[in-house]
Amino acid sequence: MPPMRKMPLEPALRHLPPPPPRARRRAGDDPFPAFTRIPLSGRGPEDVVVDMDGRVLCGVEDGRILRVDPGTGTEDTVAETGGRPLGLEVLPDGDLLVCDAHRGLLQVDVRHGTVRTLVDVVDGRPLTFCSNATAARDGTVWFTQSSTRHGLDHYVGALLEHRGSGRLLRRDPDGSVHVVLDRLHFPNGITLTEDESSVLFAETGGYCLTGLPVRVPHAPRPLMTNLPGTPDNVSRARGGRLWVAMVAPRNGVLDRLGGSPPVIRRALWRLPVARLARPARTTWVLGVGEDGRVLHDFECRDVPFGQVTGVAEHAGRLYLGSLSDSAILCLDVDRA
Repeated sequence: MPPMRKMPLEPALRHLPPPPPRARRRAGDDPFPAFTRIPLSGRGPEDVVVDMDGRVLCGVEDGRILRVDPGTGTEDTVAETGGRPLGLEVLPDGDLLVCDAHRGLLQVDVRHGTVRTLVDVVDGRPLTFCSNATAARDGTVWFTQSSTRHGLDHYVGALLEHRGSGRLLRRDPDGSVHVVLDRLHFPNGITLTEDESSVLFAETGGYCLTGLPVRVPHAPRPLMTNLPGTPDNVSRARGGRLWVAMVAPRNGVLDRLGGSPPVIRRALWRLPVARLARPARTTWVLGVGEDGRVLHDFECRDVPFGQVTGVAEHAGRLYLGSLSDSAILCLDVDRA
């Protein structure tokens, strides 16, 4: 499926609170861990997960799903989606859920490289910009669609509009698909609590982390609001700890544009996307509890790795993905 075309901008009026004091600092509360880079043959490992054998899986912009041995750095291609893979989730049987920005929600058999489409249409419209997914033990899949108006290639439009055009969706074990929440501000990373009583999701454009009780899916509760940076993917670790990839610090100009006249934002939208999408370079990840309490704050702006969009913990290490880099960053957090 080809990428979505650039849509006309439909700006909305939105006034955001001032960023918290943490947004003005260039480093986290915790010393940044020792790190190593694991080079890849492809660019943009947007999300990272770890399989049952401790190997790191990621999708790159040419459509390949890569499997990397973090000890040796050796890499093999387990599948090709034919689109642009973003969020990943390892299923109990070893298969992989893949959110493909162009093709929808997919399931990949990593043993044979076969790709099966689970959801490519919702309410009669193609599912584009499928962002991240999480699976419950009963086979229910919760997943995010960052925008129904703007595709990955023009994602800045969804942020520039300040009009919530994203959705939280659910695929039941019988294959039926439901829109659970809409009008979300760039929903992105998603996971379940350890007891699977709530689904937790981040809104990149909302600077927040929200919990939604599974039994009461119309009553979201804020866990973290007015974050100092833009959250991306979210992963769960043992002990109820979550890791939140922070793709960039807050952009004061972008925040203020929410209250600007539409004509200004439409004029900006006529500029090339590359000139609009230049987030400040930083390497940043937050460790938080399921109650939203910050447990770890690792940030450094001198690391040769930026635009962190994915994070996974395994055996005392954090593996970071990036929308723009051609590597995975490995942090030693054994003593964190």
